[in-house]
Order: sequence, then C-alpha cells, then structure tokens
Amino acid sequence: MMTAEKKGKVVLAYSGGLDTSVAIPWLHDQGYDVVTLTMNVGQQADNLEEIKSKAYAAGAVKAYVVDLREAFIDTFVWPSLKANAVYQGVYPLNSALSRPMIAQALIWCAEKEGAVAVAHGCTGKGQDQVRIEVCCNALNPDIEVLAPVRDWGFTREEEMDYAEAHNVPVPTTRQSPYSLDDNLWGRSIECGILEDPWNEPPKDAYALTADPKEAPDEEVTVEITFEAGVPVAINGQKMGSIELIDIMNKTAGKAGYGRIDMVEDRLVGFKSREVYECPGALALMEAHKKLETITLSKDTLKTKKELEVRFAEMAYEGYWFSPLMEAVQAFMDSTQKAVNGTVRMKFYKGNGIVNGMKSESSVYNKALATYSAGDIFDQSASVGFIKIWGMPIKTWRQTHSEKNVNPIDAFISAKGKDAF
Repeated sequence: MMTAEKKGKVVLAYSGGLDTSVAIPWLHDQGYDVVTLTMNVGQQADNLEEIKSKAYAAGAVKAYVVDLREAFIDTFVWPSLKANAVYQGVYPLNSALSRPMIAQALIWCAEKEGAVAVAHGCTGKGQDQVRIEVCCNALNPDIEVLAPVRDWGFTREEEMDYAEAHNVPVPTTRQSPYSLDDNLWGRSIECGILEDPWNEPPKDAYALTADPKEAPDEEVTVEITFEAGVPVAINGQKMGSIELIDIMNKTAGKAGYGRIDMVEDRLVGFKSREVYECPGALALMEAHKKLETITLSKDTLKTKKELEVRFAEMAYEGYWFSPLMEAVQAFMDSTQKAVNGTVRMKFYKGNGIVNGMKSESSVYNKALATYSAGDIFDQSASVGFIKIWGMPIKTWRQTHSEKNVNPIDAFISAKGKDAF
C-alpha cells in the first residue's frame, strides 16, 4: 500500500466513540497527522482521561482534553438565556449551542498547532455538520473542514472491520437504543422507538427527570437571583455558574419538571421527533422571562420577543458568528442592564410555577396598579385619553357609516324569538 502524501496536521473533534475513533487511522491514511480535541461541556457519562488514552492508542500524535464548561456557559448559554431562546417556541437549544463551542475550540486548537484542517464526526444527514462547518468557516476561512464519516460511506459493520484491521480500540458495551447528546444545558434523545411520533417515550429514555407521577409529594420552592439577566444565586447563596445550573437541574429534575417531546423542523429539510430533558434550562428561562415583565418597558418587551425568535433560529441554523447575531446579541445585552431581582419558583409533580418576583429596578408601581387605598392613578385623565386614542376609528366610521353593518341584526333575525 502506497503511503499517502503528507498534508500536515488535522484537529479532530474526538468523542471516543466508534465514528471518531475510526476517523483517526482513516485521516492518517489520507496523509494527515491527527491531533484530537475532546471538550468537556458537562456531558454526563464520559471518562475524559480514558478517552485521551484511547486517542493515542488509535494513532493520534497529540490529544487535548479541555474543560470548557465555564466558557460554554459564559459565551453561549447565558447569551441564550438573556434572549429566552427556544427554537420553534419549545426547544432551548441545549445541543445546538454546543456546536459553535466545538467550532470555536477546533479553530483555536488548529491555530495553536499550525494545522491545515479540522475534522468532525457528523454524518451527511444531520444538521450538526452544517453548524460546525459554517461556524468554523466564519472563524477562520483558511482552515479546511473535513467530515470523514460523511465522506467514507462505511456501514457500521464496515467501521468495526476497519477498526479491527487498524487495531483501534472501540466501545465494547451494549449500544444504547437511542442517539444521545448532553451537556450542562440539557440532554437530547432521539432514534429507535422515538422515530414514530405515535410511540410514547419509554421510561428508560430519561435520565435527568423523574416521572412526574413518581416525583416527591412535597412542593419544593427555590429563589433565583439575577444580575443583568444572569442567575447568580439560589436561595440567597451566591455561587458559580456550573454549580448553579447543576443545582437547578437536580432540583427541577427531581420534581419531574423539564421534559420536552416535540416534532421539530430540522435545518436540513425534514421533520424529526425529538425528546429533550432540560430541567435547569427551562426553569431558569421561565424565571428570567417573568422577571423581565416587571423590569422592562412594554415596547422593549415587544421588540425583544420578536428578536428572540430570530436569535433562536440563528443559533439553531449555525449562524452564531454572523453579523446579524452579533447585532442581536448587542441588543439583548442592552436590555438586560435592568433585569435584576429575585424570582420565587415552586416545583411539584412535573410543574414549575413562578409565584413571586421582586426587583429594585422594577417598573411595576403598586400605587398605580392598586384599586384600594393609596391609588395615585388619575382616573379623570382617562376621558381625554380615550377620545384621542379612539379618534382615528371614530373618524373612519363617521365617513364610512354605510359599511358599518352590525352582525347582531342578522343573528337576531335568524334566531327569532329564540334569541331572547
């Protein structure tokens, strides 16, 4: 077998699974020296040091394992929380947010190593290939992006044979019936029995949330404090972002809160049934949205809600590093200066309900809202306000009165005496 012409280094996003393990010798056969990059973004099951050893055993010339949990939260999770970003009104983007993080880390490592290319383990059917490649190209257009799994066309059995022929250690445990992806912001479950929307998700699909029917009978109350739109304390105790999200995941998840079952429109053109567990994300987002109702003006809230949809779409579609996303994030950051205060949430049997809010920057004024003693609202001013507010409609109707047909006449005529 002829040795391939040397092409330089490639940085491979490496998970330790079959696909990326086989990619190491495959890329080597193409003429690349493979540097692996394994990123910790809060995934539950991975033994990262074991993955590093496997990378060397598979033929990597260097293996990086980097803890990016805080960077992931600060750079991607908190901006999404500030934007209340949920794709199609439901999905809080837990997996989608990690893809620009992967791209950012790949380009960082490639520039550090002087690599000519980066590589990922996505197939040609998924949307992660789009997200990672678009983000990599945005960050450094001169570095090539490779997709071995998409290019080689192996079946899973052929991958196993290739691994054996190249002495590549591959997972030997029973394969999960689902395709799983998780990080600090949530867990994604798909494939297998879930591909039929008629099938109820089996109990073993869930790992972060209790069955609401089996959740504790006691209500759990949590107070979440925000500063500039970011949660910083639970029950008055300040803590780091990793610990805070972990506590919210466990607290809400134990109460059976945070399950999502949806059919979403994928970026690559087809619908897919997806099951998510995002107890901490959904709880923090609900608290954040409610706090905004007392700290932001009406017109700011209205405009922000419109841009929240666009933010979620761009994050989902791989446009995180686009100029529009940069501009929308600047808007979101500006609005969050006033989003300070504490929100009280109650969790019980699958429900998470906000039942209290307070803020020193609140624009809610009880003296204006009350119907009791202490009311300072000038009700006499309403007379002139109503005249001016309704003047355009009144003027129109005075001019076009013949078109103003009251449908009650037709209804009464049709019903006759039965209408009374």
